[in-house]
Amino acid sequence: MISAFFIFNQKGEVLISRLYRTDFKRSIADVFRIQVVSNSDVRSPIITLGSTSFFHVRVNNLYVVCVTKTNANAALVFEFCYRFISIAKSYFGKVDEESVKNNFVLIYELIDEISDYGYPQNSEIDTLKSYITTESVISSAIAAEESSKITTQATGATSWRRGDVKYKKNEAFVDVVETVNLSMSAKGTVLRADVDGHIQMRAYLSGTPECKFGLNDKLVIDKNSQGGASDAVELDDCRFHQCVRLNEFDSTRTISFVPPDGEFELMRYRSTSNVKLPLRVIPTVNEIGTTQVSYNISVKANFGNKLSATNVVLRIPTPLNTTGVDCKVANGKAKYVPAENVVVWKIPRIQGGQECTFSATAGLTSTTTRQVWARPPIDVDFEVLMLTASGLIVRFLKVFEKSNYHSIKWVRYLTKASGSYQIRVSG
Repeated sequence: MISAFFIFNQKGEVLISRLYRTDFKRSIADVFRIQVVSNSDVRSPIITLGSTSFFHVRVNNLYVVCVTKTNANAALVFEFCYRFISIAKSYFGKVDEESVKNNFVLIYELIDEISDYGYPQNSEIDTLKSYITTESVISSAIAAEESSKITTQATGATSWRRGDVKYKKNEAFVDVVETVNLSMSAKGTVLRADVDGHIQMRAYLSGTPECKFGLNDKLVIDKNSQGGASDAVELDDCRFHQCVRLNEFDSTRTISFVPPDGEFELMRYRSTSNVKLPLRVIPTVNEIGTTQVSYNISVKANFGNKLSATNVVLRIPTPLNTTGVDCKVANGKAKYVPAENVVVWKIPRIQGGQECTFSATAGLTSTTTRQVWARPPIDVDFEVLMLTASGLIVRFLKVFEKSNYHSIKWVRYLTKASGSYQIRVSG
């Protein structure tokens, strides 16, 4: 498996190093510094030199690197790297050079705990925090009791949860968050539309509760292997948290699990079929001679009038030789940003069914050689609460616990776009 683990700064200096096997010496770090850190042409996260493979992940100008000579599972190695980054963030916030230097003792403790002789071990944050603490203020009597609980938790059937969790108010919050990716032609033809979604849960529940979570009746997982109805919700690339038991999922679309305490990601998925586009953008951009460009853009909300899109921002491109833009909008504010060659149109809120219009004229300076304007796409950012672009809904969420306490459940939906919702521009 993993033979060595390193953290480099952007200069190629080794901040953290751990060798698990005798087939490497610490000088292997020099190879990575010369071949990757000092080489700006390297784009691949995996570099193989001879029989040695370097897997690296960049975070805040740091390189988190795993080295191996075996034919290791690449997905597992990268999952280990990203798990380490998540654990480090949960302990000391931002993962950068300063925080690594300030917490190197803690980092070595974490590395030794989540990897045994190069094989990944328990990386549950809640479990790690119960016995790797930044402040040793536990008395010896309590420590012995805690040690017993930790052993049970780490080796039991639910290593992600302790059984003695207690809350005065038992609540469960479920957030279905979807990011819409769109590429649309100027004529309104959808060139690409898909949804990246995840279900985030915050569980503040006492004891060891059993949760049951129901999704749409018409739900198709991996449409290539099953035929679904035209109105079915089709999900691809589904990934679940390790607490989920999927034995009932195929028949009843019900997910059963014992949740970790606190916040965690229950499920991640992707949808490429029957995507509902929250906003419809129709642009008309015309070049008037060599001195002006006229814009007429309309934005319409494609959802019910009880919902609304908030924080709507359109970034409308302008030619490089633009001197100024005269904007007219009935909703929101529009401002020309010359440093970025765009007009930024901000609309605080668009109600469902509402249509907003933008018209402008951009003045251009005359140039000796006329260059063809590349016409970059219009970028749209927005957020819509209580709407899912994939159509995924939570039918029910039930909590069962032996003490039969009352629990409060909350479900929220959020569809958003940030830099990935683009409409091409033509004359």
